[in-house]
Amino acid sequence: MIHHTNRITTPFGAESTAQEVLAEVDLSGKRMIVTGASSGIGVETARALAGAGAEVTLAVRNIEAGRDTAADITQTTGNRRVRVAPLDLADQSSVAAFVAAWEGPLHALINNAGLMDLPELTRSPEGWELQFATNHMGHFALTLGLHDALAVAGGARIVSVSSSGHGASPVVFEDINFERRPYNPSRAYGQSKTANALFAVGVSRRWAEDGILANSLMPGGIWTPLQRYWSAEKRAANEEQARLAEEAGVFHMKTPEQGAATSVLLAASPLVESVSGRYFEDCNEAEVVPELVGIRGVRDYALDPEAADRLWGVSLHLLEGR
Repeated sequence: MIHHTNRITTPFGAESTAQEVLAEVDLSGKRMIVTGASSGIGVETARALAGAGAEVTLAVRNIEAGRDTAADITQTTGNRRVRVAPLDLADQSSVAAFVAAWEGPLHALINNAGLMDLPELTRSPEGWELQFATNHMGHFALTLGLHDALAVAGGARIVSVSSSGHGASPVVFEDINFERRPYNPSRAYGQSKTANALFAVGVSRRWAEDGILANSLMPGGIWTPLQRYWSAEKRAANEEQARLAEEAGVFHMKTPEQGAATSVLLAASPLVESVSGRYFEDCNEAEVVPELVGIRGVRDYALDPEAADRLWGVSLHLLEGR
């Protein structure tokens, strides 16, 4: 089990915005991809990177929404190098087409897109549970496909957007796709978010000699379209819970600009230049905890190198068996 003695800290925190994190950073000449960049924190992640001068590709399912977002980012940042490319992470042929169309180096890949709490068990064309298929397998195939573009960039970074939701479940290797156990939306989501953290650990071990860094993060509590599958009752209950927690001073909801801060820190800040295989929250490395305190901390099973190796093997096997 990994327990880093030297937890990485930065001058930034829960209230820092993505723009503040990159205020002194010049990303001219850097090329970056943000998946799921047409809604939620993806928009603000892409905007901050573009604002610092990067060429940013918005990898999105909805091309129209992507074009609107790109136009908005260009208008607010003056950066005309904001591109849009189709990518449906639940569709492996779409992932393959995106990879085939990519040319040249890639300095940062922000695996940001996600599905959360699908109420009914839904499967991808391969028969994989859809949250695992989208949140993990789509990003796994995408990242593997872009390996050479990342390696040629030198010092490339992969950012895996996980969640405190990982606390709901480790990866249940015996039954990843809910073929034998009853489907549970938050366990399915939790497993996929644990997989996001483990994937960063796997990359950090395998691709270090290519100069590729990978870290995962929890963006914070933010109201975004990610919650679209919640019932009205669940949404109301969660809003009330958040309100009471804020009043008690134990928690505060973030704006999307604050929610994107940890992603851009890991994608582009010199403060984490050689850091890899770790899990961050609020712009600082999270503490490994036996149980999550609200949404804070990371479970050791999400950073376990053996589980990361096993996940890598299982994921390759699933891709090859399509």
